[in-house]
Amino acid sequence: MLSKSQAKWFFLIFTAGFSGVFLWLTVDTLMQVPERSHAEKIDEHVIRGKEIWEENNCMGCHTLLGEGAYYAPELTKVVERRGEAWIRTFIKDPEAMYPGQRKMVKYDFTEDQITDVIAFLAWVGNVDTNGFPAKPDLAPASMVDVPGGAAKLAAAPPIFGQLCQACHAIGGQGGVVGPALDTVGARFDEAWFAKWLNDPNVVRPGTKMPKMPLSDADKQALAKWLSTLK
Repeated sequence: MLSKSQAKWFFLIFTAGFSGVFLWLTVDTLMQVPERSHAEKIDEHVIRGKEIWEENNCMGCHTLLGEGAYYAPELTKVVERRGEAWIRTFIKDPEAMYPGQRKMVKYDFTEDQITDVIAFLAWVGNVDTNGFPAKPDLAPASMVDVPGGAAKLAAAPPIFGQLCQACHAIGGQGGVVGPALDTVGARFDEAWFAKWLNDPNVVRPGTKMPKMPLSDADKQALAKWLSTLK
């Protein structure tokens, strides 16, 4: 048993000691923030993007760095996951890409404002968060490199890598939200792809494939290339 005097000194010494450790850890953390956050990359676009994010209360639905509403998708690594072209297309008109499925507001941002938002999200995605958030395990176990996949990807129109590859894969490279397209040309011809890309829901009502805001040139190039994948 400790005497009252010993208990007093025990309390004071250990309180002071642990307080010192806490302060040291706090200072050490603050010293690491500029490097871990890549503060040198915060330019005018990132700043304006953050202002747009706050002015429109995006955190009321979305989450960044673990903070937010958890109502809409977490966006810490969204640029890495989706790519700039996909994000730009989605922000312009969320409903057009997912008719009847998205509650995301169409804000009618200008091209410059969208560029600023993407710059802000790209900066957030490069912050060193010790692996947070963890990458979702979405890839099926059977997904392997398909022979000839690299050659098929090399022949793909640029728009495929900018938009389509976020959901679809060729040769085991790409997203797994939609089906792999390695042999899709063996089932459908160029004319079918042209109709599909124009409005998937008309061809197959209820499909999860969104109507992408593609130019006529992009639709034509994709339809021609997809028909060769056999």
